[in-house]
Amino acid sequence: MLNLRRRMAILCAKGMSVMIQRLRRGGGSVLPGAIARRIDPSILADMAGLVKDKIIVVMGTNGKTTTNSMICHALRAEGKKVLINRTGANMRNGIIASFVLAADCKGRLDADYACIEVDEFAAAQVLPALRPDCILLTNLFRDQIDRYGEIDIVRERIREAVTAAPEARLVVNCDDPISYAIAAGCGNPLAGYGIGQRIFDDISSPEVRESTFCPSCGRKMEYAFFHYGQLGIYQCPHCGWKRPLPDYKAEQIETRDGRYRFVLDGMTIHSQTKAPYNVYNTLSAYAAIKAAGAPSAGFQAAAESFDYGNRREETFFIHGARVCLCLAKNPVGFQQKISLVCKDAGSKDILVQINDAAQDGKDISWLWDVDFQHFKAAHAATVGVAGTRRLDLALRLLYDDIACDLVENMESAIRRLAQDGTGNLYLIVNYSGLLAANRMLHRLQRGTAMTA
Repeated sequence: MLNLRRRMAILCAKGMSVMIQRLRRGGGSVLPGAIARRIDPSILADMAGLVKDKIIVVMGTNGKTTTNSMICHALRAEGKKVLINRTGANMRNGIIASFVLAADCKGRLDADYACIEVDEFAAAQVLPALRPDCILLTNLFRDQIDRYGEIDIVRERIREAVTAAPEARLVVNCDDPISYAIAAGCGNPLAGYGIGQRIFDDISSPEVRESTFCPSCGRKMEYAFFHYGQLGIYQCPHCGWKRPLPDYKAEQIETRDGRYRFVLDGMTIHSQTKAPYNVYNTLSAYAAIKAAGAPSAGFQAAAESFDYGNRREETFFIHGARVCLCLAKNPVGFQQKISLVCKDAGSKDILVQINDAAQDGKDISWLWDVDFQHFKAAHAATVGVAGTRRLDLALRLLYDDIACDLVENMESAIRRLAQDGTGNLYLIVNYSGLLAANRMLHRLQRGTAMTA
């Protein structure tokens, strides 16, 4: 009877997914999971139990989608069959949908590994059912304040969730005192990773930080240097609490032709990324794979062939113009994108879209924590602001004495800038605008190619 219920849940979920996609109502990555859970409340635990080898969970504010994708990419390069919630549907119903849609109609699942990105607030619901072998925590910053609240609330939610999976090996960023404090307070087996040299510029590391106070005694810590946010090399001069020595580290980091090269556990990795935060993503993926006891012999080749874009950083060519699409959804992430823009010494146009849909968060006060003044040195010919909160963004830029144009129609603005602008356009969007912008840019690029 239980198996029959599971099969019914899977069939109904698959049918709903097909219907959603045929009606073009979305990707069908969440509602099928809700239907499956309604029919079989234990569906997630049952399906997770069918994974043959290990389940790896990735959590954190920034970098979890890229890191999760890299873990999957590396394991598939080893010949493993891997289930992943690649769409970023990281709440409970989205995770359930990933499992049931990967199963066959008889309820069977052919997966050696599962790489599951989990939202911090969904973790308490999801981790006990998943029973992961490894939990990777990338970092913790403020994100969607109206939904998550302040960082202390998120920290306690994650601590509770991790404690509910006591057998899981916990992998944390040693350079983040908040993440390390969570790990130190859990009884889980622990592994850490970190970067011991300074690779982030001053633009990446503004003065606004989540916390520089010791989690042990509450006194102010000292930093040898900051990477970005509160990440860096820290110690408390009062009680001795300090950054631990990492088990896995990226060393001898340098740039060659604008791309990063670094040594990781004896491997020299020539990566495809121009962004220093992707060194962290690569390092964390490797640490999780090793901590989970998964095969890693081919990691170097996998890392060097990995596409870091994941639709969150992608370059298009429209009417001969280069259009770079970037996602920025919180202060720390936005600061990294400003640094990326400023590293381009050429003349450019900048277009920023800020929305306040449910997935973005209605509270956009975080814009005041972003150091926009660096746009003044970015060689920007024009700066445009778009989205439902464009007036708020325009006001924020006014306080940094940055002139901007109000953009009502994104596509018209992109067409105009591609044809009559500098030929070098940076489009920065927050979460709800990403998918629409990506589809639009792909369509415009195809149209350009057809008329060329």
